[in-house]
Amino acid sequence: MRGNVMDLAIGVIIGAAFSNIVSSLITDVITPLILSPAMEAAGVNDLATWGIGSGHNIKIGKFFASVITFLLTAFILFLIIKGFNRLTKKEKEEKAIEDQKIAIPSKEQELLAEIRDLLKK
Repeated sequence: MRGNVMDLAIGVIIGAAFSNIVSSLITDVITPLILSPAMEAAGVNDLATWGIGSGHNIKIGKFFASVITFLLTAFILFLIIKGFNRLTKKEKEEKAIEDQKIAIPSKEQELLAEIRDLLKK
């Protein structure tokens, strides 16, 4: 059980660090390049602001911008995980092929095994 708890703890720590990386990628790289000009052109941030009294406003445009940012983040994570799975799948296939090569004896090994068996008789 201790090994599983340690694996979980390491996963949480790495996940938090990875979250910072993805957040920085979205905030510092993708949003200024793609999302901000598109949102400004569409006027999403200023889409709707409703005053509800006492100086409080409901900012629907900012909510839509946050939803778009979330969807973009989810899509990027999907691509990263898909790429990682593709790499690990290739490694597993290569290992399986190597294991099969080891398990299948060559013709020379078969002949040597036959000679060994004949000598035992």
